[in-house]
Amino acid sequence: MKRRVVITGLGVVTPLGIGREIFWQNLCAGKSGAAKVSHFDVTDYPTQIGAEVKNFNPLDYIDKKEARRMDRFGQFAVAAARLAVNDARLDTSALDWERAGVSVGSGIGGIQTLEEQMKVLYAKGPRRVSPFFVPMLIANMASGYISIEFGLKGPNTTLVTACATGTHSIGEAVRVIQRDEADVMVAGGSEAAFTPVAFAGFCAMRALSTRNDEPERASRPFDRDRDGFVMGEGAGIVILESLEHALSRGAHIYGEIIGYGTSSDAYHITAPDPTGSGARRCMAMALKDAGIPSTEMDYINAHGTSTDLNDKTETAAIKEVFGEHAYKLVISSTKSMMGHLLGAAGGVEAVASVLAIENSLIPPTINYENPDSECDLDYTPNKAKASPVSVAMSNSFGFGGTNASLIFKKYNG
Repeated sequence: MKRRVVITGLGVVTPLGIGREIFWQNLCAGKSGAAKVSHFDVTDYPTQIGAEVKNFNPLDYIDKKEARRMDRFGQFAVAAARLAVNDARLDTSALDWERAGVSVGSGIGGIQTLEEQMKVLYAKGPRRVSPFFVPMLIANMASGYISIEFGLKGPNTTLVTACATGTHSIGEAVRVIQRDEADVMVAGGSEAAFTPVAFAGFCAMRALSTRNDEPERASRPFDRDRDGFVMGEGAGIVILESLEHALSRGAHIYGEIIGYGTSSDAYHITAPDPTGSGARRCMAMALKDAGIPSTEMDYINAHGTSTDLNDKTETAAIKEVFGEHAYKLVISSTKSMMGHLLGAAGGVEAVASVLAIENSLIPPTINYENPDSECDLDYTPNKAKASPVSVAMSNSFGFGGTNASLIFKKYNG
């Protein structure tokens, strides 16, 4: 018997708000976090819109001295972790520190620091490069900062799997607890890639929407007129505990993670396998791990990026895995509102999936106006839907062909 793993705390820093309550409120209201990019001058960029985190003050969560030594992605991670720890009412000083760990990843890491220090190098020479450059840059420092902040001495790992990072990080943290290597894990993803070079790179790939005059309507997953994703930033962190540990301290349990699947397309560096084979195998593995029939699934928080290929292949894969039941599923893409948070997407979307179970409410896919004949499932168009959710799946697919799926279940004692 595998140890049962439950979620007891949720923390988010997103373009729709900071903290669980405002995030969920805006998500279910169908609000968009997209606007013209404000981090830098985008006049010469083909895409000029994005979903930035607004009104974030790191000093609300982090000591001033420490905050200055963190890249923005690290600040997001620590802030979201603190929100999750507080939400879980977890007294970290009372934990068995050697059995509490961290699994928090980032797809890109401290690229803001990299660009800033490159300017220093070229303008002022190598002696003026910050001694904190490397610690601020490397992706595992988000996990490291959290470990240090809360004194967690158990497993401390970082996965970098592009847009699947947050989902893989949570899935592997579940495995750590199931293997009895920890009782508590802080898990998720963080990303802050709004920099001139990173943004130019995504533009050069033609991956981003160019609907610059209508930023709030630009992200339109599964809609016939989708033209690319809207880049976002933020962090999503969950507190995972063994069921025994959660019960022993009387924790509120949001839900249980019962399945995790992962696969590779082995097809292309950025494009998904058009057959949907990798996504299909990933979801099928998660169902097998959960030990449930596909007909028990109620809701899928889709990867749903608003790109032509991704939305078609994910739809095809869902049909293959779920058969006729695919047409009974309720599906939505929360990226329609908060954009694509890259390495943080899976963490935030896990939070959305758990809250859908908690509240019996499915967040919508906004901007769904023109049906696509190849995307013919129920994507919860434009308005949230009240619906009991006992079992939910969250999908994340990343560059390099990497795929991850998590299955959450309502906790019934």
